[in-house]
Amino acid sequence: MSFRLALLSKQRRVLASYACLCAFALLSGSLAPRDATAQTVDKSADNLMVVIRETPGANKQDEALEPMGKLRARLADGKEVELELATFKFLGDMQIRFVFDGPVSMLNAIPQDLARLHLSPEQALRLAVDNLKRVYGAPVATPWTGGLMQVQGKSSDLDSSYFLDREFWRARLREHPEGILVAVPKRGGLVFVPLSDGQAVDTLRRGVTYLYSSSEYLRVSSALYLFKDDHWAVFQPPHKP
Repeated sequence: MSFRLALLSKQRRVLASYACLCAFALLSGSLAPRDATAQTVDKSADNLMVVIRETPGANKQDEALEPMGKLRARLADGKEVELELATFKFLGDMQIRFVFDGPVSMLNAIPQDLARLHLSPEQALRLAVDNLKRVYGAPVATPWTGGLMQVQGKSSDLDSSYFLDREFWRARLREHPEGILVAVPKRGGLVFVPLSDGQAVDTLRRGVTYLYSSSEYLRVSSALYLFKDDHWAVFQPPHKP
C-alpha cells in the first residue's frame, strides 16, 4: 500500500466545535464557537482514544507524560478565554491528546474527563490504546520500500497512534534486540527499521524530513525514535526550520 495518506471516510477531523477549538487555538491562537454535534459523542471509558500531534520546536528527551497546561485563546468577539485539554508533552516534538471517538469527528477530552473516569494519564494511555486496537484492529507491519516496514490498522488517520502500542514494539524488539528505529512523520504514516540494517537506517534518516514536510497539516514529527531496553529515546532530533 502507498505511504500516501488516504483521508478517512468518516472525515476524522476535529470540527469547528469544542472538539476543535483547542487544537485550532494551539496553532493560531484563535477560538471557534462550540458546535452542538460535540454533545452527541459518547464520553465513556470504552470510547476513550488517543492521538499524537506535533509540538513545534520541542525536543523532549524522555517519555514521561507532562500536562501541556492551560492556554489562552481569543473568541470571535475579541474576548480571551483560558482552555485546557487532556493533552500531554510526550517525546521529541510530539504530544499526546486524549479524545472520544465519534461518528463523524473526535471530541477532545479535558482533564475533568480523566478525573471523572478515575484515570491517571498513564492509565488513560493504556486504556486508550486498548480501545484503539479493539475498534480499529491490532497494528500490522508490512514491507514498504527501501527495507522499511510500514505499520497500519483499519483507520489510516490513526496509524500514528500505534506508536503508543508498547506490546507491538516489544514484539519487534524480541526479533531485533539491538533496537528498532521508528519514524512517525504524519498521521497516516508510521514506519520502522531494525537498527542493525544500516542501509535501511540511512534511507530513513535521509527521508524522514521530506515525509514530514510534505505532509502539511497532517504532519506529526520530524524526529527519529529508538525503542530499546523497553523504553523510547530520541535518536535523531526534530528538524529545525
